[in-house]
Amino acid sequence: MPDTKMILSLDGGGIRGAASARFLELVEAQLNARGKNLRDCVDFYAGTSTGSIIALALATTDLPMSKISALYNYDIAAQIFVKNNEWILNGLNVPRYKAGGKTQTLLAKLKQAKLGDVPDGKHVLAVSYDIQKRKPDVIKSTDPQQRPLLSCQVADASSAAPTYFPTCEIHAGGNPDEWLVDGGVTANNPTMCAIAEAKRAWPDITIDRMRVLSVGTGYRTRRINGPESQHWGAIQWFTEGHILDVLTDERVVAYQAMTLMSQGSYIRVNADMCKQGGLPNPPDDAMDDISRSNIDKLRAMGQWWFDKYGEAAVDLLLGQYQGPSLDRIEASTGEPKVNA
Repeated sequence: MPDTKMILSLDGGGIRGAASARFLELVEAQLNARGKNLRDCVDFYAGTSTGSIIALALATTDLPMSKISALYNYDIAAQIFVKNNEWILNGLNVPRYKAGGKTQTLLAKLKQAKLGDVPDGKHVLAVSYDIQKRKPDVIKSTDPQQRPLLSCQVADASSAAPTYFPTCEIHAGGNPDEWLVDGGVTANNPTMCAIAEAKRAWPDITIDRMRVLSVGTGYRTRRINGPESQHWGAIQWFTEGHILDVLTDERVVAYQAMTLMSQGSYIRVNADMCKQGGLPNPPDDAMDDISRSNIDKLRAMGQWWFDKYGEAAVDLLLGQYQGPSLDRIEASTGEPKVNA
């Protein structure tokens, strides 16, 4: 086959990254059985928020996917989601969680790995948002000034979800300090960012020679009360309308990628987080439900995804997939939607 580039794109979603990590853990186990691992197969890693943690761990450390998946357990989550001692109202007056737990945990796990530690010929990016410049900040190994950044700092900034965690300060090269928040406010699904940066990194590689495995964190289906929303102000939109989730809806990116990519070169792993065939006990769709029972349900969802997408995903990573492009699982059929 002509030279192609494989992109692994990972959505944001807080603790729901446990599902993504479990899915990839099972994928890597199958690759191991064929004498490969994820790092052998992926050319460009992309992540937003919790997805950036997984992407950066894969791209810049030697942690196997099984150990990356093990980061999504109750004990580690409890170190990250440390409640703010100040009086809060759903994160409206101060962030719901302290910064220190997340910052220290990421440093402990990613250590001194840098963006520039990605192997030669490969790249990684993490999506954040610069609040002072009011623009997305795609932190990437293709930028020489950003390669010295610690992976833990980049992951910290990409996962600084407004109302959940404080804004992160980061300094790159000779540039002034930047104040960054979670990239989910602009690109919770970083697939299109990855395609654009892959084209920049390898100008001779056309989009029909790219393959994409895009892994979500589950889609929230709880209903927003339309009639009541007519009377909502800022507080109600945060407490009742969960405005951050509305702003981070990833489906338009999935549609764009599915439309642009060649048939059979794109697989989108995701599903509605509601009771359906194969998912009799769906996990809580909150980004911060770190209870042991919910993490178990998230991992079970990742297992279910593997049952539905695993064989196709492994073949795609190996450059051997011959089927159609696949989208999220349809609740009505219990199967991935086929892009005809």
